[in-house]
Amino acid sequence: MTRISFTNSNNPAITMAAVVHLPQGFDAARTWPAIVVSHPGGGVKEQAAGTYAARLAERGFITIAYDASYRGESGGTPRQLENPHIRTEDISAVIDYLVTLPYVDRARIGAMGICAGADYTANAAIQDRRIKAIGTVSAVNIGAMFRNGWDNDVRSSDALPLIEAGSNARTSDAAGGSATMPLAPLQEADAPNEELRQAWEYYHTPRAQCPTAPGFATLRSLNQIITYDAYHMADIYLTQPMQIVAGSKAGSKWMSDDLFDRAASADKAFHVVEGANHMDLYDGRKYVDEAISVLAPFFAARLKGASQ
Repeated sequence: MTRISFTNSNNPAITMAAVVHLPQGFDAARTWPAIVVSHPGGGVKEQAAGTYAARLAERGFITIAYDASYRGESGGTPRQLENPHIRTEDISAVIDYLVTLPYVDRARIGAMGICAGADYTANAAIQDRRIKAIGTVSAVNIGAMFRNGWDNDVRSSDALPLIEAGSNARTSDAAGGSATMPLAPLQEADAPNEELRQAWEYYHTPRAQCPTAPGFATLRSLNQIITYDAYHMADIYLTQPMQIVAGSKAGSKWMSDDLFDRAASADKAFHVVEGANHMDLYDGRKYVDEAISVLAPFFAARLKGASQ
């Protein structure tokens, strides 16, 4: 594992922080398949993204888990901005970095993500054809989740007050404020169910807490989030091979179902991890093992055949 930093090609004012994992037997004289791993909305590279990056590297891939712009150890202000369009472009910026490395095979680049990172990955693949294969774990279309609720039981029109709140936050921020909103429950008592209680536990207890992942975003982020659809035009342009992984008990599973249904790819598969909820696939050992047992052969098969 090597910690690196590089200039974000989309915004030279931002330095990206990342962790690169190299496969066993790595030889810089060869070229290798590479996988970009994107973290959840409230996460950082040291959490679920780092777990999956390390495990996939064990299976023969160069992997890179990075902190999104405005988050973790990456640069950018305002801190904790969650702009889905920038998060999507970050993935292409990471690929821009990878293609400068002589030992990365440009024809064998895949991408995967967890939670909102999964749907940013899908959105990036719609517009960046350098991504040759896509993996998702506990996918969350962050726009749909904020519009329609965790259980898809809210009408999109009812989210208009959230756009109003984001608009007002921009005004207060312009006057020197810094309004924020939770991306997961900030207190255990705020969790409406056990699954989201585990989200609090993951980010705010020794289970996986990290000082660079406070678990909230700028309130102004709502302006971009509410109107965002990660799967926009997936029925036309999302044609790359895709492996979706979701838990049978995940309240978020409907967003993985939606991705599967809308993607144009003729090579797509959906693996359901029985008994797992959304958070179990972040760090539950047996559930992560099962996800890797599906994702690793998927990427191996779809990223094969280039120079060695």
